[in-house]
Amino acid sequence: MLMKVKESDLHEPDAVAGEPEIDDAARPDPAESARTDPAESEVEDKANDEKSPRRLRLSISLRTLVVAAVIAGLACAVGVLAWLYVGSQHKLDVQARQSENNAHAEKVALDYAVNAAEMNFADLNAWKVKLVAGTSPELKEKLSKAATEMEQILVPLQWTSTAHPLEAKVHSDIGGVYVVNCFVSVLTKTVQAPDPLQSTATYSVTIDSKKNWQITDVGGIGGVVEQK
Repeated sequence: MLMKVKESDLHEPDAVAGEPEIDDAARPDPAESARTDPAESEVEDKANDEKSPRRLRLSISLRTLVVAAVIAGLACAVGVLAWLYVGSQHKLDVQARQSENNAHAEKVALDYAVNAAEMNFADLNAWKVKLVAGTSPELKEKLSKAATEMEQILVPLQWTSTAHPLEAKVHSDIGGVYVVNCFVSVLTKTVQAPDPLQSTATYSVTIDSKKNWQITDVGGIGGVVEQK
């Protein structure tokens, strides 16, 4: 007995029994899967945009700190150099002023010593004027009295002396008061020694720069006569 086989039975079944059919429309499109969700992309872009300014700000902050540190270092270096320069200049100014004051004190003292050492028994009044020139009122009175006493010795001896400056050196300087040692070469003639005698007279002259460089004390005047 022949069995009829339906043509439909000869075709391969479209789907295996038990397996659900998947519609092509339901399959995910690889191209679409590759695309990013716009919302997610926007969030990521926004996050990147937020990170970028932070990086920029961080970079600017570091650069600013470096520049500020360099500027501060340069400012400190300039300040130190300026301080050293000012200190050195001040020291030089002080030394120059001190040198000028010493030179002035030495000149005043040496000029006075020469005038004090030059005497002429025939004109002792001129010597007395020079003896008290540039001195303080107190010293002037003291020297005038000493000159009167010395006159009693100078006239009988017919004393005549000339003087030439040798050297003057500041011995001390305390608060603007200078003590100057002066050395004067003296050539003396008297009735007892008609031939000139050469000697060196030493004077100690005290000068107060705060009193317009007045001479406030003198030592050695009497010794000039006593050593003859």
